[in-house]
Amino acid sequence: MAAAEKGKKKRAPLSSFTILLIILVVLAIVTVIMSACGVEGVQGATLSQVLTAPVFGFQDAIGVCLFVMILGGFLGIVTETGALDAGIAALVHKLKGNELVLIPILMAIFSIGGTTYGMCEETVPFYLLLAATMVAAGFDSLTGAAVVLLGAGCGVLGSTVNPFAVGVAVDALSGIGIAVNQGIIIALGAILWLTTTIISIIFVMRYAKKVKADKGSTFLSLQEQQAMMDEWGLKESETEAADDDAAATPKMSGRQKWSLIVFALTFVIMIVSFIPWADLGVTIFDAGATTQEVTTTMTGDEIATFIDDANDGATTTTIAEPVEAVSVSEEEVTPAWSSFLTGIPLGQWYFDEASTWFLLMALIIGVIGGVSESRFVKAFINGAADMMSVVLIIALARSITVLMASTGLDMWILENAANALAGMSAIIFAPLSFLLYIVLSFLIPSSSGMATVSIPILGGLAHQLNFSVETMVMIYSAGNGLVNLFTPTSGAIMGGLALAKIEYSTWLKFGAKLFVVLGVVCMVILTAAMLILPGAA
Repeated sequence: MAAAEKGKKKRAPLSSFTILLIILVVLAIVTVIMSACGVEGVQGATLSQVLTAPVFGFQDAIGVCLFVMILGGFLGIVTETGALDAGIAALVHKLKGNELVLIPILMAIFSIGGTTYGMCEETVPFYLLLAATMVAAGFDSLTGAAVVLLGAGCGVLGSTVNPFAVGVAVDALSGIGIAVNQGIIIALGAILWLTTTIISIIFVMRYAKKVKADKGSTFLSLQEQQAMMDEWGLKESETEAADDDAAATPKMSGRQKWSLIVFALTFVIMIVSFIPWADLGVTIFDAGATTQEVTTTMTGDEIATFIDDANDGATTTTIAEPVEAVSVSEEEVTPAWSSFLTGIPLGQWYFDEASTWFLLMALIIGVIGGVSESRFVKAFINGAADMMSVVLIIALARSITVLMASTGLDMWILENAANALAGMSAIIFAPLSFLLYIVLSFLIPSSSGMATVSIPILGGLAHQLNFSVETMVMIYSAGNGLVNLFTPTSGAIMGGLALAKIEYSTWLKFGAKLFVVLGVVCMVILTAAMLILPGAA
């Protein structure tokens, strides 16, 4: 009996790979059953679709996967200089006794990124950095992951001017002729953002305080704790670590100080480059750009091809009579001044440009840090190799979305749920719509993708029922944002947790109560808004 219990205690939790594979197979089986039962709009997943889904998922996420690998190489170079370890040690020593203050400050910063431009995949580089910092501060790697994920996640949940969430949603409503009051969206988004962020900060600070006082209160398993210490455990003895003498803190050389400055600058530029400044009315980074109008004559065949390409090949258009049309487009003549590095101005970068930037800065830090050519190559390759598990997790997470789209299960759920909601009162419509978005967001974790496919249907339904479409937009934002705090179909979540050496099951155990509280709070706020705010005239 004792041996059996001992064996049971040592049983490791399911890995992220296993969880994602189980979800993929279960959803495939569901589509097969639905198709066999004659459910219209759902095609049963074939064996080939299941087997190729991870490959197409990797293809779909190739930009972020390459970015993660280059990021690993970049961090490998920084580690090789010794600057990062020395910098973290110096920071922790300076904050001796006040380490807890890092949590609200950092979470507030990440939340601002979330509410303004939908900071999500862009947080991936910070998981390693924050895990190392929090471990050195006397907390655990779970605290570091929570700071990043909950901070940015609560910001996205309460999006105010996020162009990838509310921006796409408003545009989708405009496409079906529904006007939206942006001021109401910003105000309601700010209420959701600030409320959920404050609750999350309190939650994380309470946990971090408990862990610092008693290491046994951590949610990490023994295996995760060992992995944490192997990766980020302090090099000094416990006596040295407890010593308040400045001599216990590693001294930074001039090369290390400059390496850290460039390291910080790298992340600042990355953040600045991802924010869509032009959508926010800031044009400083686009200065110097000039365009000219180009007119092109199109034949009937070219028009048909254009239409079919716009429909992703779902249509085959034929034009019987010979026709001609004129296409007018804007072409760049002179690039913006900030596009000299990547060809794309700051504010319009995505992962290809970010990969270029991190590769360049890895070279610069290597030179500043005095890393030889052979050490550089070895450190970069080893750093990139350490990220392969993360890359595979991201690809596998994306494969679930690919499979759902190819079988039509996501759209079937959306359309049938919308029909079920018709005719309900606001006090029932609002919470059920919120719950619907929680279900849909497991299938479509992308905020912009969700807005594109769902808002014309559910926003149109809210307008038809004389409900506030602004509240409907925030129901979508909050529901999708809440799910993206814990959904296994999000490559950013699964990849970030893998970087922090945290299993998905551990994250669920840690945040389960918080997710329920945040969901209830959002539901109450949004239901009240639906009752109070005026609908269509």
